[in-house]
Amino acid sequence: MRAQEMFWSVNIKFLRQRQKLSQETLAEKLGITRVKLNAHESGRTANPTIDDLINFSEFFRMSIDSLLKIDLGKLSEQKIKDLEAGSELFMQGSNIRVLAVTVDKDENENVEYVPIKAKAGYRSGYSDPEFLAGLPKFNLPNLPKNGTFRMFPTVGDSMLPVPEGSDIITRYVQDWTKLKPQTPCIVILRGDQDFVFKQVTIYKDGTMLLQSFNKQYFAYTVPLSDVIEVWEYYSFHSKQLPEPQTDMQQLLKMLQEMQNEIKELTGRPSSDKQSFGNNNGGLS
Repeated sequence: MRAQEMFWSVNIKFLRQRQKLSQETLAEKLGITRVKLNAHESGRTANPTIDDLINFSEFFRMSIDSLLKIDLGKLSEQKIKDLEAGSELFMQGSNIRVLAVTVDKDENENVEYVPIKAKAGYRSGYSDPEFLAGLPKFNLPNLPKNGTFRMFPTVGDSMLPVPEGSDIITRYVQDWTKLKPQTPCIVILRGDQDFVFKQVTIYKDGTMLLQSFNKQYFAYTVPLSDVIEVWEYYSFHSKQLPEPQTDMQQLLKMLQEMQNEIKELTGRPSSDKQSFGNNNGGLS
């Protein structure tokens, strides 16, 4: 990126002053020294580290793209609030990250496998090439060349008929707004929330609807600001053969398809309370 295109230093100072924070106070909140913060604001830090990019982005709830490429001081207050609310760049999956990948000796991207025991580490190390280098990795034939793929294990039965315990092969989604409603995806959530395998629908109000194939589980929404990554379903691997559907299951499926067609014709959005049971917090 050319130097004249970067607005990092002026944006950091602008956002600090906008929140009426002194350098000492902001530095304390960020866990850095005042000298380091002053270096960022004065432009002496020409190439911020990934850790710094993420740290400032999370604190100000502003995408890295916005902090680097947009002169925020020239925007209206409402536009800045829209960016903070995630109405644009959060929905594109570019809010705080640069996607890290690993490659083989021929410079082809690997497919990394994220085992259950690595979930906590993945949430904090998803942008760290060293962390990704420690994950199991492999290559699969016939994968499309125009994407980054990763494999995640599932727990639970909320996405039947995909068998419980399957490994889901997924493709990274950069622009979440391009997802069609009810697209099956692995969603990586912040904090103490879990990874989930759900049908994803993006709403314009800055929320994401998560639905299970298994209608015994409630649908629910999460704010897009709670979403770290979205990986679209590509295929799954399982040792278990799917059980044949019973006549009752086939009938219920037909009724559900009819219900969805009626909703599409009437233009009414799907309800968050279509199903019965408890949410499954695991990757299911």
